[in-house]
Amino acid sequence: MRGSGTLRIGAVAALVALTATACGSDGGGHTDIGPSWSASPGPGVSLPALLGEKIEVAAVWTGPEQENFAKVLKEFEKRTGSAVYFVPAQDPIVNFLGTKIAGGSPPDVALLPQVGAIHQAVAQKWLKPLGPEARAQLAKNYSKGWQDLGTVDGTPYGVYFKAANKSLVWYNTATFDAAGAGEPKTWKELLTTAETISASGVAPVSVGGADGWTLTDWFENVYLSQAGPEKYDQLAKHTIKWTDPSVTRTLTTLAELFGKPSLLAGGTSGALQTEFPVSVTQTFTGGDRAKAAMVFEGDFSAVNIAQTGAKIGTDAKVFPFPAVGDGGTAPVVTGGDAAVALKDTKGAQALLTFLASPEAARIWAAEGGFVSPNKALDKAAYPNEVQREIATALIGAGDTFRFDMSDQMPQSFGGTPGKGEWKALQDFLKNPKDIAGTQARLEADAAKAYKATKG
Repeated sequence: MRGSGTLRIGAVAALVALTATACGSDGGGHTDIGPSWSASPGPGVSLPALLGEKIEVAAVWTGPEQENFAKVLKEFEKRTGSAVYFVPAQDPIVNFLGTKIAGGSPPDVALLPQVGAIHQAVAQKWLKPLGPEARAQLAKNYSKGWQDLGTVDGTPYGVYFKAANKSLVWYNTATFDAAGAGEPKTWKELLTTAETISASGVAPVSVGGADGWTLTDWFENVYLSQAGPEKYDQLAKHTIKWTDPSVTRTLTTLAELFGKPSLLAGGTSGALQTEFPVSVTQTFTGGDRAKAAMVFEGDFSAVNIAQTGAKIGTDAKVFPFPAVGDGGTAPVVTGGDAAVALKDTKGAQALLTFLASPEAARIWAAEGGFVSPNKALDKAAYPNEVQREIATALIGAGDTFRFDMSDQMPQSFGGTPGKGEWKALQDFLKNPKDIAGTQARLEADAAKAYKATKG
């Protein structure tokens, strides 16, 4: 759900026989909690009593993601006596927050999906540093790599609550079995597998090209595996240009797939008109006669797969994004949403402390479609073996993973629909032969965006 309204997360729980009214919009849905109320401490992390304190939390999550996050916030309400409102944010969220701040009504906490957005918000002096309790949970439960992602100039601002393993290819087992196909381990094997499946009468690959961010993920996985971590870091910081030969090689590799419409569900035009959720659901609807056999995207795809009735681990399985090139290793690209405070209040800091704890992560993990970077979370919290394997791979990567490149860049280049990298890669999907032109447009847009961030 998008928009600028606020949604009450849930009833405020109390240890006495007091209940809240039904969920409602901002300004309603509260019951006055009498002085006899006392916080439900719950296990683990210690939280303060926040009797009746109102806390607004902004995020771009909708549908199942918003519903599952609401369950986390309900538990926070129960433990603290606070009243939490969810503020549906528009994307890009930095622009949305800027409007709220200009109007004098910023939320207490926001979930930022880009590292670049954290840096931009700090530069604008919008964010408040983590308090001592949140810092303690962060140090206890997160690897240094995840701590560093939420830190700017040595000061920690963000708690990465929700992560994503974005180096996964999900496949419809019925279509693979019908074609006699197996799980590929290299890019060359992936292309051979795609041709085998195509010959069986099913389109091999579903691409959600209507959403430009999916194409940035394709690029990043191939680039990390083919060019290596050092080049990846350099391109992410724009210390090398998008006209670099390493980018040429990656686009050339992607063109081996994107340049063959017969390998894409709906062909090139169909891929450009397919949004991410549909790219997943059309892969797992119809058994061995589905519109596609496999779809590349993160662990969060499990939510969309579940909507088709396909059973993960049986009807839907997953393999790591294949290694690219001679000597290339399978990439591990991650994404994530960091909770940050825009108000220096007791409630905001308490919520960040809770979100940094394994207790908060456990609630959403049980619902599926979620991976936590919190290393203290028991893997048994995940609902199936596939989810546990995905989480184990993420945590097991330690600090060797690489964060989504586009999310590290200025949002105007790496995170805005219809502009910058998203638009350039959509144009590339439409015409994969124009590698030089794609690189020139990427470099021109990147140079402009980075220059703007330096003032």
